[in-house]
Amino acid sequence: MSLLAFGINHQTAPVAIRERVAFTPDSLLPALQDLIERTAVNEAAILSTCNRTEVYCGLEADNIEVVLNWLQEFHRLERRELEPYIYQHPDQHAVRHMLRVASGLDSMVLGEPQILGQMKDAYQLASEAGTIGKMLSKLFQHTFSVAKQIRTDTAIGHSPVSVAFAAVSLAKQIFGDLGKNTVLLIGAGETIELAARHLKESGIGRIIIANRTVERAHALATELDGYAISLAEMPRHLAEADIVISSTASTLPILGKGSVESALKHRKHKPMFMVDIAVPRDIEPEVDELDDVYLYSVDDLQEIIEENLKSRQDAAHQAEEIIDTQVTHFMGWVRSLESISTIRAFREQAERLRDETLARALGQLERGENPEQVMQELARLLTNKLTHTPSVQIRQASCEGRMEVLDVVRELFDLGNEP
Repeated sequence: MSLLAFGINHQTAPVAIRERVAFTPDSLLPALQDLIERTAVNEAAILSTCNRTEVYCGLEADNIEVVLNWLQEFHRLERRELEPYIYQHPDQHAVRHMLRVASGLDSMVLGEPQILGQMKDAYQLASEAGTIGKMLSKLFQHTFSVAKQIRTDTAIGHSPVSVAFAAVSLAKQIFGDLGKNTVLLIGAGETIELAARHLKESGIGRIIIANRTVERAHALATELDGYAISLAEMPRHLAEADIVISSTASTLPILGKGSVESALKHRKHKPMFMVDIAVPRDIEPEVDELDDVYLYSVDDLQEIIEENLKSRQDAAHQAEEIIDTQVTHFMGWVRSLESISTIRAFREQAERLRDETLARALGQLERGENPEQVMQELARLLTNKLTHTPSVQIRQASCEGRMEVLDVVRELFDLGNEP
């Protein structure tokens, strides 16, 4: 059986194509079962995220084209629509690809940890669908282990490169210990949630979350021991904030120079640190003209992000070295599977000869023959039977000049190099 990893990702296909190839949560299980039933695939798992859709297979050799056709047909795509964007990795290349994906080396954000959890979910669902066998089960477990090793042994995840983390890093540089500070987070989307979690981990004193939909703000605030307010209430709480981080989908600024000026008066001009992550901007650029305000935009955070990215790139080189070694280890295990049928046949032959010889000896003992002579005869016969065929084959190989067979026999039976 061969291994195959194939699919599309953010590097090979635009979002318009990725959307059409993605699997919804409800379609994954029937898709897996359909793949197994309609093709030569024996084992399969599907990883489908916003940035990639990949299929991992154990299949009979020379059936790759059939599997690619299945993906195209399942999503009702023309071959010409899909073919320019798809990649395929057979055997050891499939192993390497999976290890790189799980370790965050193939992600849009280098070293991001979410993909490992998504791969674990893909494995779990395939297990529930009954489409995971010995080969893929071993490969997934190996993948999870290597990804954990890379997280532990390298700094791939030690320098977050998100905008949210960069904002929190700046806040810590300005205020030092955040334990006595209050943050006002405007919005309740993914970026704000990530910033809130980074702040919580950094020991922020108090969190206020303002959002157009209060219920959404309340859900996040409850989880992080914060306080939820509506956008309409924001002006009354702005003066409480030492740190303001904003990321909404508003097309117009929601925080103007006048509101900030008023808040500064209530704060007796105690400095405020403000980060506007939104595009278009949430905070009027004129706010930066005010004394005692440190206003940063997304562009201002780029230097921090690039510095942390450099750190991750250095760690990625170490990770690639670990992956090289681990691909070799896994493919060694795969090759060892090819010996199983030979070992089984060899053992079955030896056991058959043993049983025949033992039955003969037991018959002799029942007839009252001398036990010592019976045992000696059993040992002689069993030795002759076990060595007869190999001896004939060794002589034949020697006569034909196939001396490499003799070397293999010496290695196989640990005979040393004696003539």
